[in-house]
Amino acid sequence: MGVVTRLVLLGLGLLATSVDVAAQSGYPNRTITVVAPSAPGGLYSLFARLIGNRLEARFGKSIVVENRPGAASISGAVSVARAAADGYTLMVATSTTLAVNPALHATLPYDPVADFAPVTLIARVPEVLVVNAELPVHSISDLVRLAKEKPGALTFASAGPGTSQHLSGELLKRTLGVEMTHVPYKGMQPAIGDVAGGHVALMFAPVPIALGLIESGKLRVIGISTAERLDAIADVPPLAELGLPGFNEASWFMLVAPVKTPRDIVERLHTELGVLLNTPEVRGELARQGAIAVNSPPPDELRTFVQSEIAHAAEMVRKAGVAKM
Repeated sequence: MGVVTRLVLLGLGLLATSVDVAAQSGYPNRTITVVAPSAPGGLYSLFARLIGNRLEARFGKSIVVENRPGAASISGAVSVARAAADGYTLMVATSTTLAVNPALHATLPYDPVADFAPVTLIARVPEVLVVNAELPVHSISDLVRLAKEKPGALTFASAGPGTSQHLSGELLKRTLGVEMTHVPYKGMQPAIGDVAGGHVALMFAPVPIALGLIESGKLRVIGISTAERLDAIADVPPLAELGLPGFNEASWFMLVAPVKTPRDIVERLHTELGVLLNTPEVRGELARQGAIAVNSPPPDELRTFVQSEIAHAAEMVRKAGVAKM
């Protein structure tokens, strides 16, 4: 038996032991709260319910999704960082919560690495550049022409300052050399609703949130943020093929717990969700929603992943020309 094989078997044995310890300790024996640090109706809520419903069926205990919106997920993140580290308070975090916020804010009331224990990576979510359907924009060249006809008059929405939609919009206008005005909202639903209603011209939006409005004809999609196409909207080309070479961004969502949550509980949750999120049913649902299923690394590797994503976000903030808040 080779060294690598022995190490893998040892790791699996330790993981199984930890999971058994969690099961023997009676966890969970009461209601678990999964915090969605945004207004109801967004992707935080969608993924919190997707996880909560399945864990509830698995554990036989109630799992409550609690929305705590404010300041691009900062308010919710602070509340979870300060919660009891007992496995009964969890949070759906995203790349904004754990990577963009620390890259964008000079001071932050939480530390994404020191204050949270990563549990599992849930999914990657590409975004699409969408415009109001009444806007005479069908291509990037149309967008440039309209922006230059009325410098600064073209507006783009986001779910809040420092969100991926904000940074992508800033990066877009900087790359194209045009002026556009940022209009921040407190959540995705009011932002995309105002684009669909014609109050704001355009925005980057997660595919699951935009899909229905695209299909109903209220939004027109220009391109997708990732370098690869997405099955749910296979006819939509990547922005990298439309005059924005190198444009390749996607948000990611991760379940986290307060940092001192017992390791055996974190590992049990990781193991349970690894099974649940990889069922054909869930993967099919994610694909239909326009999200990309992932095979999550173990919790220790997720901590390294978060650190690398903070560095990536800092570079994106620099390229977008956004000053630290």
